[in-house]
Amino acid sequence: MNVESFNLDHTLVAAPFIRVADRKVLPHGDVLVKYDVRFCQPNQAHLEMPVVHSLEHTMAENFRNHADFIVDFSPMGCQTGFYLITVGDHEQAEIEQLVADTLADVLAATEVPAANEVQCGWGVSHTLEGAQAAAREMLAHRDQWSQVMA
Repeated sequence: MNVESFNLDHTLVAAPFIRVADRKVLPHGDVLVKYDVRFCQPNQAHLEMPVVHSLEHTMAENFRNHADFIVDFSPMGCQTGFYLITVGDHEQAEIEQLVADTLADVLAATEVPAANEVQCGWGVSHTLEGAQAAAREMLAHRDQWSQVMA
């Protein structure tokens, strides 16, 4: 199939994990890398939409405080994780540290960035407490992030 994640056997993975999902070399030689930042075990658990939404806002804003190579941070439709897109190749340990630092920012947050009707298309659909609980759970399993398959 054309979509990389459709070729991943979701019954064989063991979340949480962070893995390279795709790597593209653009026509002028720039490299884009898409990371699968999986919070929940597929088909067994998921993040509620206000949690996804608040993690997206808080992490997308804070990733950029730690790295200048971030292109995008977007939720998966299945609500089990996110895609982090970067410019350039980076070591697994560097990406894991970046995610850990950004999750620490979620834990320290006192509000969800841009959670209002001026800056967001569904500004009332947020929960900082839910995002912080998901961040705590993800960080509690950091030692497993490099292990993708069960």
